[in-house]
Amino acid sequence: MHRVVLTGLGAISPCGLTVPETWAAVREARSGIGLVTGWDTTGWAVRIAGEVAGFDPNDHFDRKQVRRIERFVQFAIVAAREAMRDAGLPLDRRLGPRAGVYLGSGIGGAPAIARNSLILAERGPRRISPFFIPQSLTNLAGGYIAMEHGCEGPSLCVSTACATGNHSIGEAWRVIRSGDADLVIAGGTEASLFNLGLAGFMSMRALSKCNDDPARASRPFDASRDGFVMAEGAGVVVMESLERARARGARIHAEVLGYALTNDAHHITSPPEGHSGAVRCMRLALQSAGLEASQIDYINAHGTSTQANDRAESQAIRTVFGDHADQLLVSSTKGVTGHLLGAAGGLEAVLCARALAEQVVPPTAHLREPGDGCDLDYVAGSARPAPIRYALSNAFGFGGTNAVIILGRAPDS
Repeated sequence: MHRVVLTGLGAISPCGLTVPETWAAVREARSGIGLVTGWDTTGWAVRIAGEVAGFDPNDHFDRKQVRRIERFVQFAIVAAREAMRDAGLPLDRRLGPRAGVYLGSGIGGAPAIARNSLILAERGPRRISPFFIPQSLTNLAGGYIAMEHGCEGPSLCVSTACATGNHSIGEAWRVIRSGDADLVIAGGTEASLFNLGLAGFMSMRALSKCNDDPARASRPFDASRDGFVMAEGAGVVVMESLERARARGARIHAEVLGYALTNDAHHITSPPEGHSGAVRCMRLALQSAGLEASQIDYINAHGTSTQANDRAESQAIRTVFGDHADQLLVSSTKGVTGHLLGAAGGLEAVLCARALAEQVVPPTAHLREPGDGCDLDYVAGSARPAPIRYALSNAFGFGGTNAVIILGRAPDS
C-alpha cells in the first residue's frame, strides 16, 4: 500500500478567491456571509447567503467558454489551477494515464436546468441552448479538469450531498493507495445560489433567518443557532503517492492517513439520536489510519449551525473519544464560510492542511453560549496555536451519508 500526501491546495469561497485569502479570513473569523445580491429577495424569509464576491469568469476563460461553462464548473477549474500551481506542476503539461480526477458536486448544474425549464415554457424547445445538457451534468466539472491537465487515469464524479468533498478525497486516497494512480486532483465544487435552490432549502426550514445580522447568521454549536447559511465555492487538492512527491521534490502540506464512509439508514435529513452512523464512521476512519482515538488533536466538525445536527455530532464525538473528548480541539469553519454543500469537505480539507502546517486551530466564529448537548472545546472566538499531529474532518449529507477523513502532518515535519 502506498502512502498518500497533499501537495497542492486550491480554493474559492465566500471568504476569498484563493487559499491564502480564504485561510486568512477563516483564521481571523472574518465572515463571508452577506445579503443575497443575485436577485431581488424582497419578501423572502431568507435573504442571506455566502456568495463568492469578485469572481469574474472573464479573468479566467475566453468568451465562448464563459457562455458554455456553468459557474460550478468554472469554480472547479480555477481552484484546480491554483492547486496545480501550488503543487509546482506545469499547467501546460499532460499528466497522462497515471493521473486521475475525483471531483464532485451536490447540486451541480441545477441552475442550468431551472433556466432552461423557463425558456422551454416561455419560448419553446427551439430556444434551448445546445450546451444545456453539458451545462447540467455534474461530472463535467471533473471532465473539464481532466481535459485541461491531460488526466487519462481513473476518473470519478461523486455526488453525495454535503459529504461529496470528503468522499471524493477519500476515494482518491484509495485509488492512489492501491497503486492504480500516482496523482489525483480531488475535491468538490458548488454554485447553487439561485432562486429555486434557496427557495427549496427555505421551504425545508433548514436555513438561518438572521437577515438583520448576516455576518453572525452561521453560529455553529451556539444556543441561538437557527439554521445553516447556503454558500458557494470550491475546494480542490492535488494528491500524490509519497514516492512520486518525494521523487520530484514536491512540498508536502499534509498526509492523508485514513478514510471511512457509512450511512445512518434512518432519515433523509435528520441523524438518529447519538448519530450512530457518524460514530461508526469516525471509528472506522481511525481504524483505517491505524490510530487510537487519543491520538487525534483536532476535529474540523461538520457543524452546520442547525439545532439537531450540531447536537448529534457533539454527542457522536463524545461517544467515540470518551475522556479524550475533553482534550480535543473542535471547530466549525462554517461560521465564516457558510455551508458550501458539496464543496464543503473539499474546502475543509484545505483548511485542515493549513492548520496542520501552521500548527494553529481555526476558530468557531460567533459562538457565545454553547447549546444543550454541545459541551466540547469549540475554540470559540479566535484561532488558537496548538500542537496538532493528527486532524479528523467530518462531513455528513442528506440521505444519511457520512464521510470522515484523517490528515496528519507532512512526513518528516
